[in-house]
Amino acid sequence: MSQEHEHKVAETLDALGRAGTIEAVEAIRIEALGKQGWLSGLMKTLGKMSPEERQVEAPRIQALRTQVADALAERKAVLEEAALTAQLVGERLDLTLPAPEAPKGSVHPVSQVMDELAEIFADLGFSVATGPEIEDDWHNFTALNMAETHPARAMHDTFYFPDQDSVTVPASSSEAVGEKRRMLLRTHTSPVQIRSLVEQGAPIRIIAPGRVYRSDSDATHTPMFHQVEGLVIDRDIHLGHLKWTLETFLKAFFERDDIVLRLRPSYFPFTEPSVEVDVGFAVENGRRVLGGSGDDDGHGWMELLGSGMVNRRVIEFAGLDPDEWQGFAWGLGVDRLAMLKYGMDDLRAFFDGDNRWLAHYGFSAFDQPTLSAGVGAKA
Repeated sequence: MSQEHEHKVAETLDALGRAGTIEAVEAIRIEALGKQGWLSGLMKTLGKMSPEERQVEAPRIQALRTQVADALAERKAVLEEAALTAQLVGERLDLTLPAPEAPKGSVHPVSQVMDELAEIFADLGFSVATGPEIEDDWHNFTALNMAETHPARAMHDTFYFPDQDSVTVPASSSEAVGEKRRMLLRTHTSPVQIRSLVEQGAPIRIIAPGRVYRSDSDATHTPMFHQVEGLVIDRDIHLGHLKWTLETFLKAFFERDDIVLRLRPSYFPFTEPSVEVDVGFAVENGRRVLGGSGDDDGHGWMELLGSGMVNRRVIEFAGLDPDEWQGFAWGLGVDRLAMLKYGMDDLRAFFDGDNRWLAHYGFSAFDQPTLSAGVGAKA
């Protein structure tokens, strides 16, 4: 019987050597190793043997099966390599062909605005900082002077991970070792400020653009949106520096010299004093256009962003001396900036993926924002 099996293996190997296509190899595999294949049938006979017979026959049959399986894999690999080589030899790419008249694809307005922000603030000496979108509650709340009872920590505002996903601060950390921290989707990009301060120290001048998440959804709010925050920490910094920075940025971004700001007292846990920043606007053709004093006839004030001087406790959390270092911080929505500048009226359309919307509001990949050409120039 063993001679008959070895003869069958020899026939299979001979057929494999003559197989010229992957389909032929697959047919041989099914004949030998398929559910009804002759080698599969041999494997099934082991169950009817006595233990003594099985001890002898099992290794022999398994060796035959391995021999055939290895030969099948080797022949298939050879044929696949030959087919790929033939395909590569036969394919030709003519690089002299002209580009299509209507290039496909465009840059999303959010990406464009982020590039515009980076260009403007780079000219002001800011660098771009990034951080994780999955954050712990210490960096997202505690280090920003938000008390345990602060409403922003509530479940209806924050996307928390299950308690079993909490992390423990390792012994190598300079923070509270052994502290248990809940994980969440960051609600703002402010944790990047804390991480950058801890890693780089002061002085520092950064912007932190990125995605943030809050449990909210309507025409002007979505569960995921984009935010940019700015941070300056140095010696002898005051509110005048903050106002000048924001005014310079907005004039460059909206490409208007008549931008007027109004600072109103407010409250944020991570800044003291805190100010809301309003910008003057006029109504033109039924649409708000930034520019001019909000106190003039036909004009008004629009709340644009929150800001203030960095709270002493936040500076202490970052391991710095608040008597030596001061600074300011601000944050606003990138999506809202895009809506104001490019005339969009529904934030939800940003994330619908509608090609018609993208074709209308999208930017050319060649339209790189530059201060010399105008950051908003559209190709």
